[in-house]
Amino acid sequence: MALVIITLSLYYLQALNRWQVPILIVASLVFYAANQANLLWLLMLSVSINIISSYLVIYGRPDLSRFYASCGVVANLSILCFFKYGPLLSRTFLPADSSLADYLITLPLPIGISFFTFQGISLVVDTYRNRENTQYRSLIAKNLVQHAETVFFFKAFFPQLVAGPIVKAHFFLPQIKRKYWRDINWDKCFRQLVMGYFLKMVIADNLKDHTLLMTYPYFEAYSSLTLLGLLFGYSMQIFADFAGYSLIAMGLAGLFGYEFPINFNFPYIAVSFSDFWRRWHMSLSGFLREYLYIPMGGNRYGALRTYLNLMLTMVLGGLWHGAAWSYAIWGFAHGLALALERLIDTKFPAKPTRIGQFVHGVVVFSYVTVLWLLFKLPNFSHVIAYGQALINNIHKPNDGRVLSLIVLYSLGVIAYHIHHLIQSEVKQPVWKSWDFVGYGLMLFLVLTNSGSGGTFIYFQF
Repeated sequence: MALVIITLSLYYLQALNRWQVPILIVASLVFYAANQANLLWLLMLSVSINIISSYLVIYGRPDLSRFYASCGVVANLSILCFFKYGPLLSRTFLPADSSLADYLITLPLPIGISFFTFQGISLVVDTYRNRENTQYRSLIAKNLVQHAETVFFFKAFFPQLVAGPIVKAHFFLPQIKRKYWRDINWDKCFRQLVMGYFLKMVIADNLKDHTLLMTYPYFEAYSSLTLLGLLFGYSMQIFADFAGYSLIAMGLAGLFGYEFPINFNFPYIAVSFSDFWRRWHMSLSGFLREYLYIPMGGNRYGALRTYLNLMLTMVLGGLWHGAAWSYAIWGFAHGLALALERLIDTKFPAKPTRIGQFVHGVVVFSYVTVLWLLFKLPNFSHVIAYGQALINNIHKPNDGRVLSLIVLYSLGVIAYHIHHLIQSEVKQPVWKSWDFVGYGLMLFLVLTNSGSGGTFIYFQF
């Protein structure tokens, strides 16, 4: 918070107005160094790769622009694979007594590497695709120092540096210009920040203290109903944690005059798996669709190819989340659901009734919630053990205190979705004149009923 206040104070000073971007770059470096100073060089290396490759795509030899872009993408992915997947690959393919395996297993995981790597890829690919577009080319300064400043800011802007949303170059670069205090949308920023901190600190952080019981071997002592309740609580927690972070990032960016894309659109009211992925982590699903699924062929080459593209996209999306095969299984399970849903809709097209939509929604939420177990327990043997406990512990006594607290703290997420549903139905603001009461209550709860502090779940990705 101190970093934000100091940065804002300097950022809008009239005397420093022309230095706004450098001020935010310095603040971003301080922010990253405060979390992982020993890996600040890696962020600088990643930024440098994207500065050079995107610049050469526009101002290098035209016949080599594809080569420059390819080198930029490969370099980005190489850094990601080495640091994030080196330990997984060494455990899977190298002998345990190998010196190389010992080295790879001890590699540190840079926070936010998945996010700033994807943004770097977005910059290189967007620049290549729009190299003949006069309007886009004007965003790539011919002065290399000025271009370096722009790219550094785009990749390192601290509100979204370590956990997104993933901002695409063609969305963000046009926003880079001088900003003014009078243009801040205070109402929007206030709402985003209060809702974000409420979801994170009141809901996610309180649920975290109870879903800790899901870790091995603690869960083996609890009844089947309690284990189901914990799984439901974790589903609420991971939404509140990540949606809360995204809203905080959007609110902070708004204070500096920048807009981020919406990252969550009430995903737990989704009535199909494709609908869920249009609502959950929208910046990631949009990135995968635009830079992976469509380039692989999308749905343009027949049904079988479409299903394979869906599966591969989701498996890679699963691995993006973490260097464990459980994440690949999570992605495979979602890809399978999307492929089967597409097949059924093709063979038996029908518009579901309200009851049908409700049933579909329950099925989607239940499936998604069960799969979150792979996030909570990346060790797949622990996932199997949790499933066995669900079946075998049916006669154990329920933990009423844990279940009641999970329901209590989940009510905020449930109310958040229900309020949106009501507004969608009546097509006009509901209780608009009483909004201040709700936001006042949330702010009061942030100050008085926050859970124990903890890092955001998606920091590990």
